[in-house]
Amino acid sequence: MKGNGQQILSVAWVFYFAHRRKRVNVCDRVRMREYKLVVLGSGGVGKSALTVQFVQGIFVEKYDPTIEDSYRKQVEVDGQQCMLEILDTAGTEQFTAMRDLYMKNGQGFALVYSITAQSTFNDLQDLREQILRVKDTEDVPMILVGNKCDLEEERVVAKESGLGLARQWNSCAFLETSAKSKINVNEIFYDLKKVHLSTSLMTSLVLPDL
Repeated sequence: MKGNGQQILSVAWVFYFAHRRKRVNVCDRVRMREYKLVVLGSGGVGKSALTVQFVQGIFVEKYDPTIEDSYRKQVEVDGQQCMLEILDTAGTEQFTAMRDLYMKNGQGFALVYSITAQSTFNDLQDLREQILRVKDTEDVPMILVGNKCDLEEERVVAKESGLGLARQWNSCAFLETSAKSKINVNEIFYDLKKVHLSTSLMTSLVLPDL
């Protein structure tokens, strides 16, 4: 009887800890914050390549520029677990009517150009102005991304131009990246999440007008 009693007690403890662990996991999911990030830019700049490299750790060279897709990835930033929901937008002109919806719901934006194409760099000013118009605020978490920095011999947009534009945009974050060579890919999304937290904190500290 003593042996049976110990066995029953052991089974009871197993069920207790299993149930406790399950409750903790559920609580973790409840506490986990979600952030909606949007990747914008002209077609062919590497938006999909950057997103897939970050989420799946692979490089795929060719994509259909008319396809828009969303991805989810759980990450830890500054010791905090969070879920990133990333919208990889199409870069074709016929989809511009959809952008207001993305911009309205997005909490952070990566504006991507290719260092090998001047026109893709020039396009970003209008995109930023559209974001600010939809959001109706200047305090929008944003990062400027010069992609394809592995193609240095084909560069037409100087790094200094990217830095200068970032300074004009209220000193927003700036990175040069390569999805192919895995240069600064993770930093895009981690930095964007940090900027979102910082912006949210500053907004919460603003005192209301009396």
